[in-house]
Amino acid sequence: MAEEVKKRVFSGVQPTGKVTLGNYLGAIRNWTPLQEQYECLFCVVDLHSLTVTQVPAELRKNTLDLVALYIACGIDPEKSALFIQSHVHEHSELCWILDTVAYVGELNRMTQFKDKSKKHADNINMGLMNYPVLMASDILLYQTQYVPVGKDQIQHVELARDIAQRFNARYSDTFVVPECLISKTGSSIKSLQDPSAKMSKSDPNDNAIITLTDDPDSIRRKLRRAVTDSDTDAHCVRYSADKPGVSNLLNIYSLCTGTSVAEAERLFEGKGYGQFKDAVADAVISVLQPIQSEQKRLAADKAYLESVLKQGAERAEHIACKTLSKVYRKVGLVPKSR
Repeated sequence: MAEEVKKRVFSGVQPTGKVTLGNYLGAIRNWTPLQEQYECLFCVVDLHSLTVTQVPAELRKNTLDLVALYIACGIDPEKSALFIQSHVHEHSELCWILDTVAYVGELNRMTQFKDKSKKHADNINMGLMNYPVLMASDILLYQTQYVPVGKDQIQHVELARDIAQRFNARYSDTFVVPECLISKTGSSIKSLQDPSAKMSKSDPNDNAIITLTDDPDSIRRKLRRAVTDSDTDAHCVRYSADKPGVSNLLNIYSLCTGTSVAEAERLFEGKGYGQFKDAVADAVISVLQPIQSEQKRLAADKAYLESVLKQGAERAEHIACKTLSKVYRKVGLVPKSR
């Protein structure tokens, strides 16, 4: 009997800023079980990070630190292709081809382009506008069936679907049309200071986020300062639309301890916010400390990380080369003589 071919998953994170608890609970942690069911490719998308001016030495360090973090969080390089985007040149080459079937109007409408243009008004570069096409290239290059994303990235996957369908209609079937894979848990961890917004590593307020490198004292301090409300009744720790700060902390506690939100509500019934926040801090610290320890060990072993990246890039390039060759042939480019 022929071996069942696994469907393919692709995802990536930029090596900019520090990875937050929201990134971990909403994305990276959920990648680990996917490795058992799918053929997974996990990428450090360093080319995307260049849309904002970077300090070169910091970018290189952050990139390797993120690779170490991936592995510390459970990504197994033997099961998944783990690589750096710029190590597979087909990403950039396919992006140019896809630019010819992407429309300026649809790129202008992308929410992230509008948001980043406001934040970086002094550097509204073409890469910022073209970011979603490169993301589509990342996805389509590997004939990806599923893309694990948060709600804020759905628009980008929809654009990748539109580009794939448009290319297929113009040149005949070439790309798999990808689908979003949205986690049922952890996809909406909010800012500790503004629970109406997601926890973002680009947030300028350090107290609004917990990073995966924060020490226990910092984690406890940030959670003690987290926005709640002025409620003082015996049932103040409860999940409710009118208590977004408390609901966010309940989500974090639930995800870090494996208990349901309802169980957490019962556990903290009659207790004040001080006790509740300290318990959330204990839960977060217990989850992050093993990851921090393992990341530190891996980051010190540069030779190992380089071997992982070489192996991952080779696996990724094997797939990418096939796709790009097909695309070049479809659009009429003359193949290079071998």
